[in-house]
Amino acid sequence: MSMLTPPGMGGKYRITGDTYPRMRRPRQRRRIVRLAIASVVALGMAGWGTTQLIDVLSGNAEGKKNTAKTASKPGCDPAAAPVKALPEPGQIKVNVYNATPRVGLAKSTADELKKRGFVIGKVGNAPAAYDKKVPGAGILVGSAAATDGSLTVLGAQLKGATPKADERKTADVDLILGTAFKELSVRKEAAQTLAALSKPTNC
Repeated sequence: MSMLTPPGMGGKYRITGDTYPRMRRPRQRRRIVRLAIASVVALGMAGWGTTQLIDVLSGNAEGKKNTAKTASKPGCDPAAAPVKALPEPGQIKVNVYNATPRVGLAKSTADELKKRGFVIGKVGNAPAAYDKKVPGAGILVGSAAATDGSLTVLGAQLKGATPKADERKTADVDLILGTAFKELSVRKEAAQTLAALSKPTNC
């Protein structure tokens, strides 16, 4: 065996000239590695797909979307209670007074409030303290306890009316029509205003 013959060749090959045989690694090992990686990726994709399918069939996907929408509103708690339960119009007695020079304004306004379910009390001209002295749409007057109850409901019927508390002990409230008064709010708008006031304040 020639000294130029590489070890382990057993004299099978002889080196002639300046060309040497190259040793190649077996290809089988590479195939095994590739198959292993492909199997891991396939199993991962199959598991993810199965999870998504289960969520869709069970309705969890929609629940997650709704939860995400709710969480996107900082401080919003749909389960929170309203600020205060507002009284129904039928529980509110309203005195209607006209502080303008227009004749019959208190009567027509009282009739409309009655159609909307309010109980009507006194109807007539405004007291001297308010007569011709209300520049806005009107003033809502009641006891301190009525400011966030009866006056709130009545105020939804007249946009721009100013609430005011006095020393009365009775539950009735006054609507004093001012010189800027034209008509009551549209019933649909008044109902929408009341609905908005009944919602939780942090949503």
